[in-house]
Amino acid sequence: MSTHEVLKAAADLVSAFARNDREAYFGAFSADASFVFYTLPQPLLSRDAYQALWDSWRRDEGFEVLSCVSSNAVVSLQGDVAIFMHDVATELRMNGEQFNSQERETIVFRRQGLDVQQKQGLWLACHEHLSAMPEGLPPP
Repeated sequence: MSTHEVLKAAADLVSAFARNDREAYFGAFSADASFVFYTLPQPLLSRDAYQALWDSWRRDEGFEVLSCVSSNAVVSLQGDVAIFMHDVATELRMNGEQFNSQERETIVFRRQGLDVQQKQGLWLACHEHLSAMPEGLPPP
């Protein structure tokens, strides 16, 4: 059951990103979430830090996600933590230019508000690590 819940939480997160739904996308992360993006010089150590950067990209560079497709998903359950790995193909626009990327991503989810009897809770992302796809590999 938990693997299915994590896969759904991940699918909801990717879907919100793909449709530029800022509230749903950032709502999928805990406030203390951290983010490591290979395109940035340093990690972002909170959801607020990432939201501020996202807002500046939209305001200053016309950032817009055009599509985002997840493939090759794998979930590793570690108690109330789950590691979700996938390949992601993203199309976005910045400064009027369209960009396509093939990346590999790890998202760590932590179960929140656990109901001990039902063993259920809300899975929120608490860490995201995005890496460039190694050269020479076919797209996902």
